[in-house]
Amino acid sequence: MMLSRIFKLLQKATYKLFLLSLVFVINACEGKSSNFSIKSPNEKSSVNISSENGEITYTLFSNGETLVNSSQISLLDSVYSEIKGSSLNSKNETWQPIWGQFSEVRNEYNELILDMKLGEADAKLYVRVFNHGVGFRYEIEGYKEGTEATLYCEYNLNSKDVLYSPNGENPPLGPISIDKLNNIKKQPRLMTPLVVENSDKSYLSILESDLYVAPEFGTIKFKFNNDKKILTSVNKTKLIGGKVTTPWRVVLINDKIGDLVTNTVPINLATSCQIEDTSWIKPGKSLWDWRVHDYKTKDGFIYGVDTESYLRFIDFASKKGIEYFLIDAHWFTKVSKGNFEISDKLDIEKVSKYAKGKGVKLILYYDRHKGDFGDEELFSYFESLGMSGIKYGFMGNNVSFTSNAIQQSAKNHLLVDFHDSPVPFTGMERTFPNAITREYCHAQQDSRKAFTPETFIKMALINAIQGPLDMNNGNFDLEGINNGDRLKGPKKKNTYFSTVVSEAARTLIIYSGLVCLPDAPESYEKKSDLFEFIEKMPVGKWDESKVLNSKMGEYISTARRFGEEWFIGSVSNKQGRVLEIDLNFLKEGQNYEVTYYEDTKETHGMKNPEAYQVRKGIVNKGDIIKATMAPGGGHCMWIRSELN
Repeated sequence: MMLSRIFKLLQKATYKLFLLSLVFVINACEGKSSNFSIKSPNEKSSVNISSENGEITYTLFSNGETLVNSSQISLLDSVYSEIKGSSLNSKNETWQPIWGQFSEVRNEYNELILDMKLGEADAKLYVRVFNHGVGFRYEIEGYKEGTEATLYCEYNLNSKDVLYSPNGENPPLGPISIDKLNNIKKQPRLMTPLVVENSDKSYLSILESDLYVAPEFGTIKFKFNNDKKILTSVNKTKLIGGKVTTPWRVVLINDKIGDLVTNTVPINLATSCQIEDTSWIKPGKSLWDWRVHDYKTKDGFIYGVDTESYLRFIDFASKKGIEYFLIDAHWFTKVSKGNFEISDKLDIEKVSKYAKGKGVKLILYYDRHKGDFGDEELFSYFESLGMSGIKYGFMGNNVSFTSNAIQQSAKNHLLVDFHDSPVPFTGMERTFPNAITREYCHAQQDSRKAFTPETFIKMALINAIQGPLDMNNGNFDLEGINNGDRLKGPKKKNTYFSTVVSEAARTLIIYSGLVCLPDAPESYEKKSDLFEFIEKMPVGKWDESKVLNSKMGEYISTARRFGEEWFIGSVSNKQGRVLEIDLNFLKEGQNYEVTYYEDTKETHGMKNPEAYQVRKGIVNKGDIIKATMAPGGGHCMWIRSELN
């Protein structure tokens, strides 16, 4: 016992010495310059911090290459920054999210904490270095109330680096080279998360995490500093009393672009769960009525905003084990303070009671543009109707307002789905896991100019980095939608370029706590053998997620594991292709049954979008599957152990 204890103490002492070796301090004679360096746990990445003449700069390295050259990071404009001391911290733990891409998340980092003077104020700068990213955060106190603060961060990228950016409901921007930015008079509106294809063929993403602690800072605003030829990000606010903690400024680092989507640094930096009892928070799939209005079935029934339509949705959801039914706009005709005027075609109480009896939960839409019910009463009213969630439309990019809506939803046991260019609240699904998804993307069918196969792939590799997306994938009646058989179909007919297998694959590729299915029950029933992939697929309960293949605007393959089952979805752009999918992640010596859901030789994303085939087989670890995809097409696999 004594020897074991001595050995553990020696191990601890050795690790402390290792940490000390990560940091070095060099002070000039007058004490005006100092330098610090800290490495990631695997020692492949490092950050150097320099203080000289009152300015703090950082440099980011990985695998022996400089990814971000010397760049300033500050909090108070034109205020002399002085480092008074430093300390080290490290952590290696695992934690379990309420729901997400992983059932267990490893949180391992080394951290440098710098004690500083910012003018008369006391501050700390935290530099937290993970194996695949770095976070910077300030804490400040002892300042004059009303002090203007600017969380300012430069990204002195290499001149040949290439940027990609979300672009609201339009196709993402990029590729844009840093050289080109340097020569553009009118700068493009860049948004978080930025993706950087480094000239050394690594990938970065620039974003922020944990806005929850400091909503007053608002979201990042990017600009290109033409004087310095450096990309910058800015958050401004006026400081109000006490201690202020800034959001984390984050840079992700991965060798493959697809790995940015499953990078856990942003959620590790987020505040831990603030809801004591989370038993009511259940991720899942949802049917959705908005895109089905005016759809006429073979038996002559026409879907609309009415009781009978909603009972049909609920019956199908119950039959297929779909957890939710989402009722979108037009269920109310007018709203005023404390009152909704409900459509005379809809008996909302009957629908709610019927859904409860069928084991289906309801989510109800609210749009403040149609009138202000009053936010204090809104969420409790929705709960009183028997709703399990709220879809909040036209929120806008107001961080404080959105944060309050999330917290008020939680108090009333409501999931919340934000639509129409919401705040990219990265990490909020950890802090308030009722924030189940958000439309920080271009959702299906709003505008075909923006939603092409290429755009989907770009959004899956850019917008999805910030967290769960509500993209409404999974249309099966592609010919009917292209023909205009929907009130809310494409504005221009015959512009929907996709295949039904691609639609199924997209429901897996896009990570979300709520997968909203936009087509009619009859469309899914007609192709029930293909719908099986969606039906069997769990949502938000994944044990493991990985992007197997990816190239910007061309293709993506995503694999997710639940227990002993693997679900794999792949999609291609308009060119079509064959992708090799290596099953080296399966267990050795075990046979697996697989169901393939595939495009056929005749399938084409525009000319023949609904042709598909379903077949079964046996696979083993190390098998390489050739996934053949039509133009605009896809490929799906459901793999499970023969022992199941």
